[in-house]
Amino acid sequence: MDLTLVLGYQVLYGVAVLLLTSIGLAIAFGMMRVINFAHGEFIMLGGYAMTLAAHAGVPFWVAMFVVAPAVVGIFGALVERLIIRRLYGRILDTILATWGLSLLMIGSASALFGFHTQSVRLPFGTFSLMGYSQSLYSLFVIVVTIVIMVGLYVLLRHTRFGLLARGTMQNPIMAAALGVNRNLMYSSTFALGAALSGLAGAVLAPLAGVAPTMGLAYITKAFITVITGGANAFTGTSLAAAFYGVIERVTTFVANPVIAEVVILVAGIVLLRLMPTGITGRFFRRSL
Repeated sequence: MDLTLVLGYQVLYGVAVLLLTSIGLAIAFGMMRVINFAHGEFIMLGGYAMTLAAHAGVPFWVAMFVVAPAVVGIFGALVERLIIRRLYGRILDTILATWGLSLLMIGSASALFGFHTQSVRLPFGTFSLMGYSQSLYSLFVIVVTIVIMVGLYVLLRHTRFGLLARGTMQNPIMAAALGVNRNLMYSSTFALGAALSGLAGAVLAPLAGVAPTMGLAYITKAFITVITGGANAFTGTSLAAAFYGVIERVTTFVANPVIAEVVILVAGIVLLRLMPTGITGRFFRRSL
């Protein structure tokens, strides 16, 4: 019984990490149909922004919750304006452009900061769960993820910005006819996704440190989660993250992390074979 509760807590933490690293990509792909291969590097940029700001004397929480998402959000708006905006509807070109951006960002980070890992001290200690020691920071990650998801739901469902963003992505011609500035909405929505990716990088930076290739550890599972989640960014990503989070943690507990990665990939292939349009392409179609 004690071990079951500990495993349940670890599953909850795994789902939180998967949601945290996927929701920014879900905004770009699920709402805007933009395949952003530089998503992992947006996470990396958020990690660097937070770490460098903290080392420069900026208060830890300000660096995490203000500096990192602001820096990556502004960077995302620039990327949308200079690169993505010219490629809407051209999926292959978008993939190539963002892949090139990914390589550029990794190379630039390597030239500026080197290949060594930069880190910040974990702000919390540990607590005991049924006799097993657990990091308080893992609990913090779970709470932050819940707050982000609730806040994002409220933003997209119950605010004017959310209404305009969803309407513009679903029918840009009608939105323009009603006087909506499409370019501003595209830029703002992409910047929102980028800011969430930057926040994810900042929250995860104290756990494993920051390096130029940091994003590679998250991007594959983020893509699998978002694609199998389907068209509805919020609901689909949440359901897929829960599904893969359980698989990852249980398989890691039973076997090892390498086997867990393989099982996730196989599960994603099977899920897409059974539901080619994703979970929300078959179920929950009217959800957000």
